[in-house]
Amino acid sequence: MEVFGSSGTRGVANEELTPAFVLRVAKAAGTAWGADRVAIARDTRYTGRMLADAAASGLASTGTDVDRLGIVPTPGAQFYAEREGVPVVVVTASHNPPQYNGIKLVGPDGVELAVADLEEIESTLLGETYTVAPWDETGRARAIEGVTDDYVDALLASADREAIADADLTVALDPGHGAGALTSPEFFRELGCRVVTVNAQPDGHFPGRDPEPVPRNLEDLGRLVRATDADVGIAHDGDADRAIFFDEHGAYVEGDATLAALAAAELEAGDTAVSAVNVSQRLVDVAADADADLELTPIGSTNIITRIRELEAGGRPVPIAGEGNGGIFFPGYRLSRDGAHTAARFLELVAQQPVSEIVAPFDGYANVRRNLEYESTAERDAMLDAAANHAQAADAELNTRDGYRLDYGDAWVLARPSGTEPLVRVYAEARDEDRATELATELYETLLDAKASA
Repeated sequence: MEVFGSSGTRGVANEELTPAFVLRVAKAAGTAWGADRVAIARDTRYTGRMLADAAASGLASTGTDVDRLGIVPTPGAQFYAEREGVPVVVVTASHNPPQYNGIKLVGPDGVELAVADLEEIESTLLGETYTVAPWDETGRARAIEGVTDDYVDALLASADREAIADADLTVALDPGHGAGALTSPEFFRELGCRVVTVNAQPDGHFPGRDPEPVPRNLEDLGRLVRATDADVGIAHDGDADRAIFFDEHGAYVEGDATLAALAAAELEAGDTAVSAVNVSQRLVDVAADADADLELTPIGSTNIITRIRELEAGGRPVPIAGEGNGGIFFPGYRLSRDGAHTAARFLELVAQQPVSEIVAPFDGYANVRRNLEYESTAERDAMLDAAANHAQAADAELNTRDGYRLDYGDAWVLARPSGTEPLVRVYAEARDEDRATELATELYETLLDAKASA
């Protein structure tokens, strides 16, 4: 796909992702859907209202009425789509820096569109074969109130409120100035937790930290956990479809360890888990211990969703899926990544034992991640050609499902182009940190040399 990557389409707002482009995407989506109504939601980004207005105009031009939901977490917008049976255009760049924005498309079942559906919309967009309504049949917009309250109610109904409340937990929460600031504080309080917060004011400039919930952006949350003697720290990204955790000592918990711990609590013999090609050995081991299968896809929620649907259509149960970035699916609840629901499932474990003990079985793995920016297609292609040559020469098992993953038995390394930013990403994992660093550095420097020669 040229337009839609692994999680929608994104770019620097008003430069790459302009109102004119968003209007065209909305016209294409309205044409392909042919729906009487389509909803629009957004996260807190400064350019969100501008781009939501453009999307509303594009949809209305196809004769589609528009439900304006305002600022809502992406999983809250998906809840609305499923409840009302209407597609949703979500204006969000999720974890990307503040200057970015993006478009994510959700079907009337509340699920992000599968690859085939996105390709249909992309074909309409690129071919400019839009439906154009007569002037007196263009769509009208209406503001919808109370969506965030209804979403919180649905979250509460999905959680074991009694077990969590009985544990008398203190939650330190960092919604990162994103859409989760409107819902997660209330949700955790309604679960019976004492809630202390940082960066909990919705603000599209993200003054306290960048939206991506990675260690360098979450130092304040670690300090808050320690200062308040909290049982757990929870952080979201910009649209709150991810959850990242800190233990009771204020230490960052690797997302791969969280996914493994939640999978260990969910998987049974005969089940299947789904993850991406950058999957940690932690999840591989958990699936093997449970006598469950593990299916790998290209990176990105769209690819994972498509595979879950294929497996479930074939009668294979998938109780959990996701990636080590905090984006986890519990398909039995809803086929969406939901940071608040993921946090509630983790709190059910925390109600039984401290976070440090929950993740202790999944310690002992070292992860290294590095990014290389590129400014041209030539630079990107040179780096990917170098990765291919490096992979062919390596004494390792090669997986080319999404980029180039080399499995050495004791460690693995992966190079792949980002689906949302002009980056080639390098990942490595090993039991020994020096080994992971060695593999990542060797591949990184190979790509860096190729980029310089492009």
